Amino acid sequence: MPLGSNTLSNAEARRIALAAQGLARARRDGNANWTRIERAIADMELLQIDSVNVLVRSHYLPVFSRAGPYGHATLDQRTFSRRKQRRMFEYWAHEASLLPLELHPLMRWRMARAKGGNGVYSHLARFARDNRTYVKSVLDHVRTNGATAVSDLTDPGGRTGHWWGWKKGKIALEYLFDIGAVTAATRINFERIYDLPERVIPRDILDLPTPTETDAIRRLIDMSGRALGVASETDLRDYFRLPVDGFKKAFPELVEAGRLKPVTVEGWKPKAFLHVESKLPRKADASALLSPFDPVVWERSRAERLFQFRYRIEIYTPADKRTFGYYVLPFLHGGKIAARVCLKAARADGALRVNTAHRESHADAGETAAALASELTLMARWLGLERVESGDRGDLAAILKQALARQ
Repeated sequence: MPLGSNTLSNAEARRIALAAQGLARARRDGNANWTRIERAIADMELLQIDSVNVLVRSHYLPVFSRAGPYGHATLDQRTFSRRKQRRMFEYWAHEASLLPLELHPLMRWRMARAKGGNGVYSHLARFARDNRTYVKSVLDHVRTNGATAVSDLTDPGGRTGHWWGWKKGKIALEYLFDIGAVTAATRINFERIYDLPERVIPRDILDLPTPTETDAIRRLIDMSGRALGVASETDLRDYFRLPVDGFKKAFPELVEAGRLKPVTVEGWKPKAFLHVESKLPRKADASALLSPFDPVVWERSRAERLFQFRYRIEIYTPADKRTFGYYVLPFLHGGKIAARVCLKAARADGALRVNTAHRESHADAGETAAALASELTLMARWLGLERVESGDRGDLAAILKQALARQ
């Protein structure tokens, strides 16, 4: 559908946003191959990493939401493998993220800022200044010995009272990671294993020219606009966690060039900008469970604007004060967020447990439960679990249990 108007309804903005994220398509049948997985990642531009593993590592979920079931090894070989088929690298983007290799040049300005003491964690640069000889010895160790965990260091040091209680060796390796002197070769039990970039990232990628910081940020804003479809300035800056100064310089240039078009979106207080490549599908009715770290919902104020959906992670909230549960996934259905469920993969019991199930007020209970039951069954099979078990907590729990019994 053409996009000629300067005014969008909120429903149109939702369809544009879901189409941009690859969630308007319903192709989730069979076992997705790398081509389908790569297309899903291309729609998002990145995969955010998180350590919580109560269900499955968070970077696996957004791919499942868009491409359907796939083998974890298919993604692992291209992210954490040292083989030639590697297609991703790890760095700071929207928090710690996996990024397509082609984005490596666009992250080098951030590495340069880190080296100058203006990185994501500036205290790492202070540590490096105060411990130059030690940091050099750690880099020398990696250069000589190859892939390195903190425990591999000759002198990993004791735990500090700062920086999450990290050992001295961990702080040094993280600083070297920040400045691009080392990169993540792989992860073992989610622990970063560090090595020199030239032993991990293909030479043709490392040899790509390094753009200026302004050019890189301009391109990242453009990519953010394409991934979001329609967005506020805050949304655009948050996607790659861009610095305010760099964003303010590059953003007006994209508007002037016509890459981002000012539009009015019904119900939005902030100004909105439509990306020139955005599409408005006639419908966006895919069903999918969304990771808490999915780009559709990771910026909570955007989720409220688009879906009238207030979402907060309650992992760090005491159990007796939680409203919806420990690890809650929104359920996308019919172009809206229709429900939210607290899930746990009880692997020892072969069960996907639904600890709580809550329906959003606009959603039909029967239709939502039926669609959610199908999605939970699909997820359980993907995770290698034998069944879905639903508890009794939440206003959707009873009807969901009935719908699961019919699967």
